[in-house]
Amino acid sequence: MTAKKKTTKSKSQKKTPAKAKKAKVAKKASKKKTSKTKTSKTQKNAASGIARSGAGSKKASAEKKSSKVKKAAVSKSKKAPAAVAKKGSKGNKKAVSASASKKADVEKQKPKLTAAQKQKLVEKIHTVLKGHYSPQVPNTTRPLLEQVLFACCLENSHYADAEKALSNLLENAFDLNEVRVTTVAELADLLVDLPDPSRAALSLRRALQGVFESTYNFSLEHAKKHSVSHGVKTLDNLRSLTPFTKVFVTSTALGGHGVPLDHGAITVLYLTGMVSFEEYQQVNAPGLDRMVTKKIGRDFSSLLHQFGADLLSSLHGVKSKKILGEISVDIKERMPKRGEKLPEPLVAALSATSDGDVSEQHRPAGPQAAPRPAGKTPQPPPGSGP
Repeated sequence: MTAKKKTTKSKSQKKTPAKAKKAKVAKKASKKKTSKTKTSKTQKNAASGIARSGAGSKKASAEKKSSKVKKAAVSKSKKAPAAVAKKGSKGNKKAVSASASKKADVEKQKPKLTAAQKQKLVEKIHTVLKGHYSPQVPNTTRPLLEQVLFACCLENSHYADAEKALSNLLENAFDLNEVRVTTVAELADLLVDLPDPSRAALSLRRALQGVFESTYNFSLEHAKKHSVSHGVKTLDNLRSLTPFTKVFVTSTALGGHGVPLDHGAITVLYLTGMVSFEEYQQVNAPGLDRMVTKKIGRDFSSLLHQFGADLLSSLHGVKSKKILGEISVDIKERMPKRGEKLPEPLVAALSATSDGDVSEQHRPAGPQAAPRPAGKTPQPPPGSGP
């Protein structure tokens, strides 16, 4: 009995390690399966993460590309208007300058000074010009008609040049009637050293023609026999005289008062702010004769005329800018750019082509020079004769 039990125990003891081995093997297999499943899951998760990250990176790259494209488009759109603006600025410089000139014209037309301020400015102009020029006393001993001819030469020129031109003309001409019938081109050759001899020659010939048509001789001494107003009316009847010539003769030969204004003088008054742009175009300075007293009238007119002649010859010269700067501070608003000139006044001095026909420079005065159609007797052109 005991031996059997031992044997049974031994069998049971023998069987238990086998079962344990099998259980171990089964556990190992199950562990392997679970590890495999875990690794497969982790691999799947990793693969899905990689796929997701790849998709995300693809989306990010796509977004980056789209953002780059957008930025490039925006930069192009920014550059394009800049380029267009540059091209437009290069191509439309004339339009810009025209608009700027329009604005400048609008600013120039605005009146700026009151009557009291203008009075102070007139006094300042007189004192400043006195420091740079000396007054020229006109020769009042010559006949009145010669004074008219001198004024025709003096307009927009210096006193010495006008005296030289008139003396040369009277020396080389036989009489004043010869001057009246001489062509403008031939008279211009005699008027030496004048800035515009053709204009002066035409003005001379028209003055002589007007005197001859009104009196049939070459004398105006009858204008001195009566009052100043009578003499002024006599000059007004000579329609060929310029406003400068009338005022100059009135103030020097007839004993009247006035400030003669030519292109140079009105330019000085405009640049110093005395007159507006509209008044500059009309060659008109309202109230100037009242602000300049008769006591200083001749001196002021002489100084203003001398500076005006210098200003026309060198608008951007050092001397001109220095004198203008001493008179007024705000000259840059009205001063044209270097190389440019102020526009000509609308009521400008007589030019060689003011009658609209250049041939007047080369034909003598008189009714025989007027073209007469067949069967008609038209009136002669202005300044051509009685």
